[in-house]
Amino acid sequence: MAVLLSTLATEIVIPVAAVIGIVFSLVQWFIVSRVKVTLERHAPPAGPNSNKNGFNDYLIEEEEGLHDQNVVAKCAEIQNAISEGATSFLFTEYQYVGVFMVVFAILIFLFLGSVEGFSTKSQPCTYDAQRTCKPALATAIFSTVAFVLGGVTSILSGFLGMKIATYANARTTLEARKGVGKAFIVAFRSGAVMGFLLAANGLLVLYITINVFKVYYGDDWEGLFESITGYGLGGSAMALFGRVGGGIYTKAADVGADLVGKVERNIPEDDPRNPAVIADNVGDNVGDIAGMGSDLFGSYAESSCAALVVASISSFGINHEFTSMLYPLLISSMGILICLITTLFATDFFEIKAVKEIEPALKKQLIISTVLMTVGIAIISWIALPSSFTIYNFGVQKVVKNWQLFLCVAVGLWAGLIIGFVTEYYTSNAYSPVQDVADSCRTGAATNVIFGLALGYKSVIIPIFAIAVSIFVSFSFAAMYGIAVAALGMLSTIATGLAIDAYGPISDNAGGIAEMAGMSHRIRERTDALDAAGNTTAAIGKGFAIGSAALVSLALFGAFVSRAAISTVDVLTPKVFIGLIVGAMLPTGFSAMTMKSVGSAALKMVEEVRRQFNTIPGLMEGTAKPSYATCVKISTDASIKEMIPPGALVILTPLIVGTLFGVETLSGVLAGSLVSGVQVAISASNTGGAWDNAKKYIEAGASEHARTLGPKGSDPHKAAVIGDTIGDPLKDTSGPSLNILIKLMAVESLVFAPFFATHGGLLFKIF
Repeated sequence: MAVLLSTLATEIVIPVAAVIGIVFSLVQWFIVSRVKVTLERHAPPAGPNSNKNGFNDYLIEEEEGLHDQNVVAKCAEIQNAISEGATSFLFTEYQYVGVFMVVFAILIFLFLGSVEGFSTKSQPCTYDAQRTCKPALATAIFSTVAFVLGGVTSILSGFLGMKIATYANARTTLEARKGVGKAFIVAFRSGAVMGFLLAANGLLVLYITINVFKVYYGDDWEGLFESITGYGLGGSAMALFGRVGGGIYTKAADVGADLVGKVERNIPEDDPRNPAVIADNVGDNVGDIAGMGSDLFGSYAESSCAALVVASISSFGINHEFTSMLYPLLISSMGILICLITTLFATDFFEIKAVKEIEPALKKQLIISTVLMTVGIAIISWIALPSSFTIYNFGVQKVVKNWQLFLCVAVGLWAGLIIGFVTEYYTSNAYSPVQDVADSCRTGAATNVIFGLALGYKSVIIPIFAIAVSIFVSFSFAAMYGIAVAALGMLSTIATGLAIDAYGPISDNAGGIAEMAGMSHRIRERTDALDAAGNTTAAIGKGFAIGSAALVSLALFGAFVSRAAISTVDVLTPKVFIGLIVGAMLPTGFSAMTMKSVGSAALKMVEEVRRQFNTIPGLMEGTAKPSYATCVKISTDASIKEMIPPGALVILTPLIVGTLFGVETLSGVLAGSLVSGVQVAISASNTGGAWDNAKKYIEAGASEHARTLGPKGSDPHKAAVIGDTIGDPLKDTSGPSLNILIKLMAVESLVFAPFFATHGGLLFKIF
């Protein structure tokens, strides 16, 4: 049966959806830019808004001292400092990463080119020896190009995200003077700019790459989509450095600022007297925004690549059905359109008037996008897939119906939602788990730490079942292709996911700016409310990232096993088992490295902050200004230096194992790191998030119970601050970086699979 959507329609629909996404994000950016951070007196606009609620906006503005010129000037100055710090850090980081990219690109070319001894003759195809395919040298060249493209797109996503966030933070603060709803909309719109730019860019670049490569490859789709895997590798390799470097940066500053400021000197968070305060706010942008952007872009690129590789050796690829082949990209195109509608619900259809409406509004975003996307997937599956087709399943072709593939994507989508909500339950201070952790602070920091760790371990249970069910369902229906599209399903609403994720750091920064600019208590309360909701959404975002990483990694693992021509991975053979146990150790080794890096960087930061408090006369009184630049430099230097060892561990492991021990041991390592990495990552992220929100719960004093523990500076509050400080590297450095470890090792093994299959296992060949 022919497919309803013609090849021509597919070639139009995908780029059009991407362009719509880009245009939408530019429109949002334009709306945000209308909030002015310059000093100009202007009459109220005589628009539809000038007479809302029966009286003029202008009156409210005057009440809150809106035309207080020096507040605006101060906000602009602080925003500038944060933006400069973030930009200079990212440029330094990208210089190092650029060198790595060039070296690694050469490596890819040499390894893959040597598979056939750099010959330019056409070869019999890997999966179908009767047909001839392009030489391995071509795969080497095109994989290298795809790798560079993926890396550049990843860097670009992170950088643009950071630019938008630093552009929006002061604007959110200024809008908070008009009320919490106005501030929420600015922060959310800015998050949406990042979400849509990233989703659309990733889709567009991948689509163009496929079409350009197709000019050379022609009918050899197997070779074409094998070389496209380099795109996923590039995306994730950059994300690793962005996540680890950014994570070390942000937490060194955060821990340093908290320990000396809050615990020793008893000054509030984000107090302008604290020398580390600018570095802390810069850190939110480079870690949570630039790192998160690159990370989710990597997941998205890899799940698309994994699905395309498996499809290219299934009936789609063999019969050259272009529309069905690009099913993964069509899902993402639909995702952009669905998220666009969803975003309007938060910004235009409903208005937020009170603090308690913020978190529900963000949760509704997730629910609306998931429900609408389910319908969207059904439509795409109906028009883009033949009613029955075959999928490659470890050497045999398995017959699959189009409704089965729809279920695979849908199960991934809903598993993502479940993981999101479980994460929210365990990390939001509206529910009992975090309140119990806060309560345990009565008896000091030790019980707080015990309760927090227990909460993290416990929060792993349901997400793992959700992942397990989606793996079982999607594999039963459509083998490895099913798992790849389930991962895509989880990431199909990436634009909304990123919007609510980027919203967090933006409102965190807004609160910092309000405190530093000396704005009134009421405004700080509003930004705090935005920030507490942001903490939870950040945890939800991390849950999504980890869940999708697990599925993506499994799909890549399946593609690797097919490509390396292993029919079964037998755990009972010693080759595989040693790989398994070593692989399971990697996440813990990696976490140790990243946490120690944060610890040693924070130590330097604490010494510097103490030195400034002790030697600069008039600093505590507020008559002298601290040297912010020194602290920014400490964070930058530490994170650049410290990101190299953990990065090397992840990138070199597959190369060394594959070359020396061969593909069977490597498959063990991948399985081991996947299984243990997911557990460690979920528990680390949730423990840290819970400690942070337990501290916020005590500080906010919103309930009777919270007031018995507070106020700020009480013993339970100090215990909570200690828990929060321990949780910082867990939730923002180790946890989020682990999902990149899982994916990166799998995608790297897949890219180098032809080399390992021909030349790997040197040790076993010698003996």
